[in-house]
Amino acid sequence: MYRLATDLGDIRRPIVVGFEATGNYHRTLAHRLLAAGFELRLISSVALARTREALHNGWDKNDSEDAQVILHILPIGAAQRYVDPLAAGTNDLQEMSKTHEAISKAKTQTWHRLLTHYLPLYFPKIERFAGNSRSDWFLALLERFPTPASMTALGQEAFTREAWDLVDRNVSKARLLNDIYAAASASIALPVEEDSISIAMFRMVIAQARSLIRQRDEVERTAHAMLAENRDYQLLRMIPRIGPINALTILAEAGDLRRFGHHRQFLKFCGLDLATCQSGTFRGRTKLAKYGNARLRRTFWMTTQVSDSATTASVTSWGAM
Repeated sequence: MYRLATDLGDIRRPIVVGFEATGNYHRTLAHRLLAAGFELRLISSVALARTREALHNGWDKNDSEDAQVILHILPIGAAQRYVDPLAAGTNDLQEMSKTHEAISKAKTQTWHRLLTHYLPLYFPKIERFAGNSRSDWFLALLERFPTPASMTALGQEAFTREAWDLVDRNVSKARLLNDIYAAASASIALPVEEDSISIAMFRMVIAQARSLIRQRDEVERTAHAMLAENRDYQLLRMIPRIGPINALTILAEAGDLRRFGHHRQFLKFCGLDLATCQSGTFRGRTKLAKYGNARLRRTFWMTTQVSDSATTASVTSWGAM
């Protein structure tokens, strides 16, 4: 890496480096070259593949052909200016955003495992009290009382006393616990002992789900504390249905939005620009191009699923600021 930068510097002529992103493997090399003062251009994998097929009349791929294609793409300007997250000050934001996404996916998988495997076997019908997957109280209750027998063995009054502090909801606790106990009394769960290996595995998955909830909440608190004074973050939070994590993802993936000269450039960067296939008198259906940042596009799409047209207009207008 250092030798490459040194050799390029010895040429003593303006150098433009073009490369195709390969996961995260290009990041360290790109940062070193950028710090050495070289101009960097990012070649889209789609653009590289299509151009390679056009130039070589085939889909055969190897490093020497890719190098030739990159040398062809650079002079015609069909490449993006590379923005280094560390140099741009968005590396921490990206790490928080991607970590939150990974934790959320793991939490969803664990939650589904509980709902589709463990609860139908060891505590049927209890899932109707679960609420949403962000609530920890339901998991805390299950961790303490993983089977109907663990509740009914105590009797209703003793169960209510032990479970009272576990339930953290703005509803009538007495009524809720009474309904849960009634469900336990009528349950047809498998008659598995509470100290069995099966229930130990059940509790292990519950503990995993609770740990993921705590990790997710910690990332959200850190993100909000870090961005609370950020003006762009404040503007994003003013848009309905954009919470801390959506705002974090937008800032992490887009960086400084003022680097886009027009809001259409930002829409294209997200893959939210419109594209139409047309040939002669044939005109295909106009739809989203989707050749852009997938995480940004998904964030805006998820936001509009619970919003209205005014929110969408606000997002687009803010992107042009």
